[in-house]
Amino acid sequence: MTKDNKSLDNALIMAYNNFIKSTYSKFFGRKNMTDVIKTPNYTDEMVEAMVADYTDSPSTETVATLAKTYSKSTRSIVAKLVREGVYIAKPRVTKTGAPVVRKAELVAQIQDQLGVSVPTLEKASKADLEALVCSITTMLER
Repeated sequence: MTKDNKSLDNALIMAYNNFIKSTYSKFFGRKNMTDVIKTPNYTDEMVEAMVADYTDSPSTETVATLAKTYSKSTRSIVAKLVREGVYIAKPRVTKTGAPVVRKAELVAQIQDQLGVSVPTLEKASKADLEALVCSITTMLER
């Protein structure tokens, strides 16, 4: 194959590719990534209003009201407020309503009260650790 034939083949291939691209974009509505302009979910005015409303009264009712006002999901509103740095998460509680206490915190409390390092104590059940903390605190109070 000569040099002229190669350049002719390349020119035909490029012309064919351009034809296919234009045909697809006409019939199927496909666009180049550079042609697509993404519209933001929230305008700057919306964000300022959401932040102002939420900082006035930070609650789940406020989030629900904002979601209804802007026709967005509550998760979307919460995500935007978290991104803006104003969202205050609800404190985690157990089924009984008591605050969540991790086993590591119980072990640290026991070690502080006894003055002994016991790293394997974390393998005990949480109920046992809570009972141990209660008994140690009552013994130390006497």
